[in-house]
Amino acid sequence: MVKLLRNAALFLIFFTLISLQFAAAKRGSWFRKDLQAPKSLGAQRVSHLHFYFHDTVSGQNQTAVSITRAAPTANASATQFGLIRMMDDPLTEGPDPTSKLIGRAQGLYALSSLQESSLLMAVDYVFLDGEHKGSTLSILGRNAVFHKVREMPVVGGTGTFRLARGYAIARTHSFTSQTAVVEYNVVVIHY
Repeated sequence: MVKLLRNAALFLIFFTLISLQFAAAKRGSWFRKDLQAPKSLGAQRVSHLHFYFHDTVSGQNQTAVSITRAAPTANASATQFGLIRMMDDPLTEGPDPTSKLIGRAQGLYALSSLQESSLLMAVDYVFLDGEHKGSTLSILGRNAVFHKVREMPVVGGTGTFRLARGYAIARTHSFTSQTAVVEYNVVVIHY
């Protein structure tokens, strides 16, 4: 009886594996035909974007919250090394926070240097208005916040920015202990 049950179980396992193999072969196993790249991508475009990023870390209308801090030690870092914040910051046409909202900066940044205030930024710029409404740009890179000019790479995008690559130039417009307003000039190559 035990031998019969074991053989039945082995048959069931074998039958299941063969069925899955045929199902995978029928689907194309590792790709879907409806998601293949177009035969021609057409001409590349270059877009220049200019906007202001508003980061508020405390007080009313806070847009960035600390999600972790490094454990306090005898050798505490003056740069707040290890602090990580999640953000959902407004992007506006002008430096005034009441100027037209064109998008949101959603992602996180971490203080990543022991020697200077430098951030590792992982952020998506989500556009809510104009020609690029519904599209995103992804930035991943180092932002040495007290340098006059910082450059970060654009590593991708969605919507009108599919297959995007380029760079973002950041300049601090104003800075307090509660808020930072940063001017961004972004150059993007996309299809």
